[in-house]
Amino acid sequence: MKNINWDAYQIFLIVARQGGLTGAAQVTGLSPATVGRRVLQLEEATGLSLFHRSQNGYVLTGDGSALFAELREMESAMRRVEAWRQESGGLVTVRIAVGSWIGWLLMENFGALCTERDRFRIEFTVGERRAQLAHRENDIGMRAFEPEEPNLAARYLGEVAYAPYRLKNRAATMRWIAVNESDALSPYLRWPHENRAGQVVVTVDRPRSMLDLTRAGAGIAVLPCFVGDLDPMLERANDELAELRHKHWIVTHNDDRSRREIRTIADRMTRLLKSHADVFAGKRPSKTG
Repeated sequence: MKNINWDAYQIFLIVARQGGLTGAAQVTGLSPATVGRRVLQLEEATGLSLFHRSQNGYVLTGDGSALFAELREMESAMRRVEAWRQESGGLVTVRIAVGSWIGWLLMENFGALCTERDRFRIEFTVGERRAQLAHRENDIGMRAFEPEEPNLAARYLGEVAYAPYRLKNRAATMRWIAVNESDALSPYLRWPHENRAGQVVVTVDRPRSMLDLTRAGAGIAVLPCFVGDLDPMLERANDELAELRHKHWIVTHNDDRSRREIRTIADRMTRLLKSHADVFAGKRPSKTG
């Protein structure tokens, strides 16, 4: 077998995680054709068929799954070496993977997470896909369910409630805003398609755009209560959607949770998110003034 550089394996890992060429192209910045060619070159170099290809995407073969498992172990080891190198150099990167709205809240309150005196930097990954921590793809993540993996540690934060929101003082409307069905990875994102399909008048490719459109008066969107209730421009269009309520946890890897920089940020995230526990759970903030 020819010598294969790490870049080839990284392309393989990205295609496997994204489930196809289009998603991998978005991550890498390469064209889908180039990504596909790189995968073919890797298969030729290894002499193995690594993916089942179909119109629905790329699915790992048995050999592909075996290679994927080995490469994840290599990634984990490389990240440990990189963390050690950074610690020696005095500046460590902490990778945080969160959903769109937790990411929004963290960035709105960034000063509560990181100060100029801290000897680390933060790398955010914001999206709806579940945080990957078992092999240290991320250092800190959020989960809507208690992790089952034995090598992960979790801190329970409370419950998250959801409701439909519209622009305040706007006449009642039956127009709904939703994320594209292909991007609706969470139950609250699927809710409009499953319950108001005939009334969805605009779709977007990211949850954050739903807030912008709702504030512009384009229609009703399902939002977490900690987003909708804190926005002075919005009001609930109806009662809480109780079936969407769930618990949430901060998650870290057992072996890393005592590392100073990870523990520091996890502690700060916990304080920040617990300080919003009531509004997360759908208790509307009191009106003053």
